[in-house]
Amino acid sequence: MSNERIIAAVDLGSNSFHMIVAEHADQGLQVVDRLKETVRLGSGLDRKRRLDQATMRRALECLERFGQRIRGAPKTGVRAVGTSALRMARNSDEFRIEASRVLGYPVEVVSGHEEARLIYIGVGSEYLTSGSRLVVDIGGGSTEIIAGESLSLSAAHSLHMGCVTFTERFFAGGSIARESFEEAEIAARLEVRAVERSLMQGSPDFVIGSSGTIQAIERAIGELIGNASGIDLEGLRVVKEHLLHRGHVRALKLESIKASRAQVLAGGLAILLSIFEVLGLDRMKVSQNALREGLLADLVGRRLHDDVRDLSVQRVMSRTGLDREHAGRVEATALVFLEQVGSAWNMDRDDLRSVLAWAARLHEVGLWISHRAYHKHGAYLLSHASLDGFSDDGQRILAAIVRGHRRKFSYEYFEGLLPEWRETAARLCVILRLAVLLHRGRGAISGTLPSLHVKNNTLVLRVSNAWLREHPLTAADLEVETKNLRAGGCSFRVSVDSEMEP
Repeated sequence: MSNERIIAAVDLGSNSFHMIVAEHADQGLQVVDRLKETVRLGSGLDRKRRLDQATMRRALECLERFGQRIRGAPKTGVRAVGTSALRMARNSDEFRIEASRVLGYPVEVVSGHEEARLIYIGVGSEYLTSGSRLVVDIGGGSTEIIAGESLSLSAAHSLHMGCVTFTERFFAGGSIARESFEEAEIAARLEVRAVERSLMQGSPDFVIGSSGTIQAIERAIGELIGNASGIDLEGLRVVKEHLLHRGHVRALKLESIKASRAQVLAGGLAILLSIFEVLGLDRMKVSQNALREGLLADLVGRRLHDDVRDLSVQRVMSRTGLDREHAGRVEATALVFLEQVGSAWNMDRDDLRSVLAWAARLHEVGLWISHRAYHKHGAYLLSHASLDGFSDDGQRILAAIVRGHRRKFSYEYFEGLLPEWRETAARLCVILRLAVLLHRGRGAISGTLPSLHVKNNTLVLRVSNAWLREHPLTAADLEVETKNLRAGGCSFRVSVDSEMEP
């Protein structure tokens, strides 16, 4: 099997790490391997919300084993994402730098909204029937509840409750008391009621649960009352009474539940019971798919040039009324410049062309708020918007490039990015700045387009005397830009080339 055909998804969950490996060929997608390890990343957060050293070591050892399995797979064929625990951890970047090294591929963090979207897609790849659906996934640190029609989402929520966090909060030490269980249910109901109205626009045709917790609850129901498949309210209450009767995790007598899962079963059960009761659910099917299958579907889309991130950018442009023609001209010029300097800067990569294209299309998004300091408004919007398909890192990269695309330039804008992206994003920003400057007149550029080159570590814009005479405003802008870039630490100059004369 060719490594070029391998794609893999790695889910760094708050309770368990999962990896699914598949072969992507003309006839479709064939899963060839699955790996899972209980890591309990969420349990490793201390009072200051920092991952402790023992947990990080355990997680890195797991990822090193995962990395061996996918060694040699193409960089564009592997996507590894962290969820709730890494969203919360204050030292998330520190951990991810080392995690990316041992895995051999970048480790991203996705927002709660993006996690919910990927779960919905993953479950949808198993349940292909049309109709309205409600999908529930109970993870270690968060619970995602998503409503939609077939494969289209209508509402997606990531709630701050999970089987690990609720077990630690209400069932510490393994004790399962009725009073504690009721407290857990009350806390969960409050979370679910806050999103009830947006989720329940009529009764869904299908209610589907995913994740290890929901699968374990289904097995427990089957063991206790003989229910072959699915989950209903009666079964949930039977499992609850069994847990309360036993009173402690160590006393549970459920052969279908592994010890590692039994430790967090009470927290997950309290959450699921509350979801059933608040949303008035009768029965739930259980899916074997989850976030990792959604990641695979996204990877396949990117390979087939059906990238959901392109659609997200288009939606933002439509909602904010951006000038598409102007953005297109800036994008075209920026991509020409990137092509010209790509080899010298070691930036001749498809993913960088995509990032630069998206930044060019969205560089004026801040105008939706105000023209004054619109580059700052744009950076804020891109940092905080829900952009389907983008990781938190991806949005921060776009935001930093848009933040620095005009006025003062500083490498400080890129210090919040992961180390491997700081210099690259800064260079993409410089390219965008020059493309925007040349299109200040908001029309097509007349004459021969200036060219961009790297010479002795200096960025050089080559332009003819005749072109400068024809574009006096641009000539003045280039003088200011030279000062701005040099003040910001970028070696840049304009070369007036007589050989470029028409």
